[in-house]
Amino acid sequence: MREIWFLMPQSHKSFFRSTLSLRSEWLFVLPGLLLLALLGLPVLALLWRAGTQGLFMFITQPGAIAALRLSLLTSSVSVLIAIVTGTPLAFVLARRKFAGKTLLELVIDLPIVLPPSVAGIALLIAFGRQGVFGSWLNAFGVSLPFTTTAVVLAQTFVSAPLFVRAARIGFAEIDQQIVEAAYVEGSNEWQLFRFLMFPLAGRAVLSGAILAWTRAIGEFGATILFAGNLEGVTQTMPLAIYLGLERSLDIALALSTVLVFVSFLLLLVTRRLEDQRT
Repeated sequence: MREIWFLMPQSHKSFFRSTLSLRSEWLFVLPGLLLLALLGLPVLALLWRAGTQGLFMFITQPGAIAALRLSLLTSSVSVLIAIVTGTPLAFVLARRKFAGKTLLELVIDLPIVLPPSVAGIALLIAFGRQGVFGSWLNAFGVSLPFTTTAVVLAQTFVSAPLFVRAARIGFAEIDQQIVEAAYVEGSNEWQLFRFLMFPLAGRAVLSGAILAWTRAIGEFGATILFAGNLEGVTQTMPLAIYLGLERSLDIALALSTVLVFVSFLLLLVTRRLEDQRT
């Protein structure tokens, strides 16, 4: 067989090489195309249905507007909480080594992989009226379940870990020599964070905030279990979509389309920020 190959003209060798290369490429391309079709066709079908039937006019209905307004408000508040509380935590995790750090990181990352229903039950058991800490809150006249505050807590629980992870990576990627030079110049920890670390990790922090906001605005499972589905109070866009499957499919399709566009734009911004970092 090797003798035949060596005796074969160069043009025939090139033909066989290109044929084999084409076949090997299809071994990678075909499975990828199948997965791409599975991911893209449902979204395209949703957009096509919304565009051809003029479903966007249903967004102006009072229930849809209330759900949209509540989602924007609660997701923005939850991201603000994540930034204020998560940025110092991410800074410490990136800069310090201490006993129990690995366990702490696991606890922070755990909500990312928890099923939303488990997150909702955990919040209800912890802060419900008969929960572990709920009785203490009741003593001060505070009741969290089935309120707008419960929506914010549920969204923060599932989205804040994404922000902490992104910010931690951003702080950890800063060149150690720059940090040491700042210490030599007499900077303390607060000055180091405010004037050096935070500006340098700004794109990572912003990227984490966008990811957290996207996760918060799309939260469903933890919200419906802990906050319920009360129109104008706890009914966010994902919950309105769920309710629309039973009452008004047109509203559900319109709100779903809005979420697709919002998610696409936020992911596009995140990708641009990541490209700028590299």
